[in-house]
Amino acid sequence: MSDKRHEPYEVRQINTIREMLLSSTELFADKPAYKVKSEKGGEYSDITFKEFKDDVWALGTYLIDIGLKGKKIGIIGSNCYEWVVAYFATICGAGIVVPLDKELSPEEIKNLSERAELSAVFYTGKYDKVFENLNIEHKFKMSVYVDENKKYEEGHIKNAILKGKNILDGGDTRYDEVVIDKDAMAVILFTSGTTGNPKGVMLSNYNLTYTVMVTSMICKLHDDDVSLSILPIHHTFESTIDILILCYQGACVAFCEGLKYILKNMQEAGVSIMIGVPLIVESVFSKIWKQAEKTGKDKALRALIKVNKRLMSLGIDKRRTLFKSVYKNFGGKLRLFVVGAASLDPNVARGIMDLGFDIVIGYGMTETAPLASGTPEYEKSSIYAKSGSTGPVVPGSEMKLINVDEEGIGEFAYRGDNVMLGYYNMPEETAEVIDEEGWFHTGDLGFMDDKGWVHITGRSKNVIVTKTGKNIYPEELEVLVNGLPEVTESMVYGKEEDGGKDYIVAVQILPDMEYIKAHMGENVSDKEIFEMFKDKMYDINKALPDYKRIRNIAVRKDDFIRTTTKKIKRQANL
Repeated sequence: MSDKRHEPYEVRQINTIREMLLSSTELFADKPAYKVKSEKGGEYSDITFKEFKDDVWALGTYLIDIGLKGKKIGIIGSNCYEWVVAYFATICGAGIVVPLDKELSPEEIKNLSERAELSAVFYTGKYDKVFENLNIEHKFKMSVYVDENKKYEEGHIKNAILKGKNILDGGDTRYDEVVIDKDAMAVILFTSGTTGNPKGVMLSNYNLTYTVMVTSMICKLHDDDVSLSILPIHHTFESTIDILILCYQGACVAFCEGLKYILKNMQEAGVSIMIGVPLIVESVFSKIWKQAEKTGKDKALRALIKVNKRLMSLGIDKRRTLFKSVYKNFGGKLRLFVVGAASLDPNVARGIMDLGFDIVIGYGMTETAPLASGTPEYEKSSIYAKSGSTGPVVPGSEMKLINVDEEGIGEFAYRGDNVMLGYYNMPEETAEVIDEEGWFHTGDLGFMDDKGWVHITGRSKNVIVTKTGKNIYPEELEVLVNGLPEVTESMVYGKEEDGGKDYIVAVQILPDMEYIKAHMGENVSDKEIFEMFKDKMYDINKALPDYKRIRNIAVRKDDFIRTTTKKIKRQANL
């Protein structure tokens, strides 16, 4: 892997999302900002930056006209263009935006709507009954598919936009005249989390624009790049790293019709960037090799990988030619994976690069809006050599280790302009994680290498402490178990022993039944599968010190209970 540059890219200064949208509209007015469909299974059509800005300005004007200036406005539903318009219209001048998780139960939606004191809400179809009896003054329906020729009922966002355009045509300039405090609360994001009660993370405009700028310093997009919006759009990883950054850099976002349509939508939209969590990336990587094995091309593919490595070391890039058949499966344009929200298997990261794709891996959380560290895409050789790392701290910010143990593992503390304002109406919880010097205590454990690259080993809440005082980090063992081709995913945890006085290491395994049946026969029994995993764990244990060895195995029939970003909820699965 040869690197052509080692310095951050230059970026334009923006202090608010409003400034970002206005400058992007000026720079990219007639370029496509979004690809949408008017019906399921239909063709994508383009919405330009200017058209998007006009819709945002119209809706924002209408929201001010009906008295929502400075109020809290919720948004919930499937990823769609109208969700983005509502988000931008609110944050660019109308009020405080409160994105809600579409996977919440009706009771949870009611609870968070009341906690956030919503004055208005935008929602896609299936939430009609949820909001029917909630005391929210203004309710707007959104559609996943945008049909310019359809007549929408009263109370639909489309009608609100049309009314806003009429108000603007009458000379109303109130939305234009809004002055935004870049450091004031602009967003309340309730964390889904893997444990505990959701906390309302308060973010400012500058928290978000800072992340947009520093991410753009380490990852530069191409003029014709298109991403596919797959991850839940309320989540800060999707809304910031995909929606906001592509808007800032003048790239285009296409909306996915659902997980089973990913490949089809990639091909239709000409997707060049895949922004996703490790589970999605690992699934793509697995499918590439399964397809190669199925067609008997796996040996040829390994040979091409060797050729590519040699050529790349000489500064010769022939990836598009060598791996043409691989790229074709994804529409022919896929070039970059952007991965975050959880740890990516180092072998998968290297494997993706071996196939000629570029990869950027980031680390952070909602409280850091969300990026704290990231692998600069122009340092390809370092990304490959340090596979498993999430790169150095983002430009202009700081990272340090606290409470370091004898093995050099400590908790990461982060300080930068994207650290949240605090938890909404929870001052005590805020004080627990942000100290007097502004350091955010992440709760994540790991170390930094001699180049300052971050290596995450686990969460402090997940550490298994034996009665002899030894620390075991489940995530380290999960990398080993998940590396088995027979495993889809695993969860390592401490199982109580000796009446709760000690713990043994246990694992729950979600098997890859397609792979197992292909290699062990369609009629393989549960007992045979268990014995196979028992042998596999024995092989893994041989390379581990005694106290880290996996002593208890459970093979799952059903998937793990997960968050909306596909993280395993540990406590819920015990």
